[in-house]
Amino acid sequence: MAEERKLKIRAREKELKGAYSNLMQVLHTKEEFVLDFFLVSPPEGLLTSRVIMSPGHCKRMTKALQENISRYEGKFGKIEEAEVPEKSIGFEVEDK
Repeated sequence: MAEERKLKIRAREKELKGAYSNLMQVLHTKEEFVLDFFLVSPPEGLLTSRVIMSPGHCKRMTKALQENISRYEGKFGKIEEAEVPEKSIGFEVEDK
């Protein structure tokens, strides 16, 4: 029987803190999906995180989210969707 090898994951303090987001934008090409997460506090917003992944991984992530939302709603009740912002998203890149 083959020995099971565990993948060791390291995390830096910055990533462990997480980043709050109340808006997300998805872009894609044939090769990748780009998920931009924003913290919007009118009159402006801030890009808090960008995650780039393969289409296959994005599909696995979507399935995992759907399964977890179903379990959450089974325990706590239906999640009401937030309103979609009326304004389009555009952002500037700062050199810092």
